[in-house]
Amino acid sequence: MKQSMKVIFFTILMGFFISCTPPTKKLKIESAAYEEVSSMEMTSKPYARYWWFASEIKNEDVKFNLDWLKQNGFGGVEIAWVYPLNAKDKSLGNAYTPRQEWLSTEWQKVVNYTIVYADSIGLACDMTMGTLWPFGDSHVTYEQASQKFGEEKRQMIERSWEYPKKVYVVDHLNPDNYMPYFHRVLDSFPVPKTKIPQSYFIDSWEVETKGLWTEGFNEEFVKEYNYDISPYMDSLYSPENIERLYDYMKLISQKVIEFYKSYNKVLDEKRIFSRGQCSGAPCDIMSAYAYMDIPEGESMLFEPEYNSIPASTALLGGKKVVSAEAFTCLYGWPQNYIREEQTADLKMVADALFANGVNHIIWHGKAHNPKDQDYVNFYASVHVGRDGTLATEMPDFNNYLTTVSGIMKKGKSYSDVGVYLPIEDAWVKGIMPKEKQFIWGWGFYEMRYVYFPKELAGYHPIWINQDFLEKGEFADDMFKVGDASFSSLYLDAAYLDYEVLQRITELAKQGLSITLKQEPVEPGTIKHEKWDTFIKTLTGLPNVSSIFYPQRTPIVKGNDIPPYWAREMDNSLYIFFANPKSKKLTFPIEYGQSFSNETTDVTAMINYNGSEYDISLRFEPYNSLMINIKNGTISQIDISFNPKVPTVIKRTPDFKTPWLVR
Repeated sequence: MKQSMKVIFFTILMGFFISCTPPTKKLKIESAAYEEVSSMEMTSKPYARYWWFASEIKNEDVKFNLDWLKQNGFGGVEIAWVYPLNAKDKSLGNAYTPRQEWLSTEWQKVVNYTIVYADSIGLACDMTMGTLWPFGDSHVTYEQASQKFGEEKRQMIERSWEYPKKVYVVDHLNPDNYMPYFHRVLDSFPVPKTKIPQSYFIDSWEVETKGLWTEGFNEEFVKEYNYDISPYMDSLYSPENIERLYDYMKLISQKVIEFYKSYNKVLDEKRIFSRGQCSGAPCDIMSAYAYMDIPEGESMLFEPEYNSIPASTALLGGKKVVSAEAFTCLYGWPQNYIREEQTADLKMVADALFANGVNHIIWHGKAHNPKDQDYVNFYASVHVGRDGTLATEMPDFNNYLTTVSGIMKKGKSYSDVGVYLPIEDAWVKGIMPKEKQFIWGWGFYEMRYVYFPKELAGYHPIWINQDFLEKGEFADDMFKVGDASFSSLYLDAAYLDYEVLQRITELAKQGLSITLKQEPVEPGTIKHEKWDTFIKTLTGLPNVSSIFYPQRTPIVKGNDIPPYWAREMDNSLYIFFANPKSKKLTFPIEYGQSFSNETTDVTAMINYNGSEYDISLRFEPYNSLMINIKNGTISQIDISFNPKVPTVIKRTPDFKTPWLVR
């Protein structure tokens, strides 16, 4: 059966309300025996990170800020407690700024008011479970603090809510240190009864990672690997130590994943959802994201493509929502074009996020301001407030984000080819070359520059790792895990863990089609006698090849396919095609990079449920497309939104880039 259709600048109105989606069960590893839905399953309206700078927060000011957000199309906030303004602006002086003391009764009262008032006007109110970014506060002792090998000093949070106090980052490797922090903070957070469920948030990993250490680590390492790692720590990242570096990273990974598991568990016991960014964590990143009820990506400090990792994890774990911290340091770091941002540029980034599996946007963000004022802003974000350039378009833009997010929560992400995330390669490589580093990101382990193979573009690839390979089953010629079904598995890894090789060989014997682009080497100091036997067995199977042989027709076929993401529900397919301007965005974007005065036409074919649909995608400037196939009929859903034409200002050749390592 072959059908033809031209999708050229037309609208079909859909009779549904996008901002709300049907409730589903709360699915998570080791979840409690109850059914709930998160607030992001109740609404698709974007949230805003809501920065409280350490000061005397007043109820009337909270009401003013929340009312403004509600009126401008937001569905929730996430309170983040940060430093007083004079910590960043020395012109304000170093005097102590009066405030409600961290976790005090007065602090609890204003937080409780905020939660209750937000709920009363239909806004979700999430909490960051700490002050500033990595977890820690003044109650964390020196002995409980994060440490690096061979150093007496422990990592500190220089600018927390408690500034000018110098407070410690809690040790994220040792439960004896971080569990007391979890329980103390949770016991101090007010939890009033609300109609809208709460989520508690953990931000990206901002713990010093090079040489990360904890008490008892070496003893545990010796037990696991039968040698002392400490003599190698000073040269751990040198090329001659790649096998020992792999051993070290593997044990660190186990401890970091246990940290996320424990975080999720204590929230589960409180009947609170976990939402988290695991970006930057020194671990098997998908295994970490698997413990978040709502896995969260981010952009632009991470490229939009990175967000396919939490999106893949959500699909494999049967989770409906994938959020993303959006628009962070859009034009550069630390504070470029603040209050002068352009909606068209933001839309370009948001569309790139949607095309990588994100379905809920969190603005970065909204600074708390006194009533009827808007002079406070956060240095590393776009400005959400009435006096910024985004304000006039914000309600319409948020309506657009709500519409697309709602559609992209329907059903589940489409899947065909599972791609092994090459975590072993990243651990062995160690330190990135300087041209790839930022002052906050130095290691390959962060998976910043890992992309799907180009030859899989039309097959809607999904990342997979060892844990999910172990959880899945092969049946009826498909490998199934969570909500994903794969007709084949694709590996392009120079190194592969022995247990992964065993599992892949087992699946290949069962009949799963395997693409093995290169013959991997066993990493680490522990070498298994049967490694060569498994390699010989695997490569000798007829369904294993270094050439990709598709088992199914690509869902999208054509030249220069624009970025896209598909979801299916009840034999109905939704495909979001991002405007070609959203392709391959890198940090930071240029001011006005979204500018366009041309219409782009792309011819493609969609294959779904045995039928082929020829389509012509017409991308008007600044607009992306949403295609729906249902009951053999293809249509375009109206998601049009036309922002103001942006002004273009290119960086001068002598522009300084303070975020790069020199």
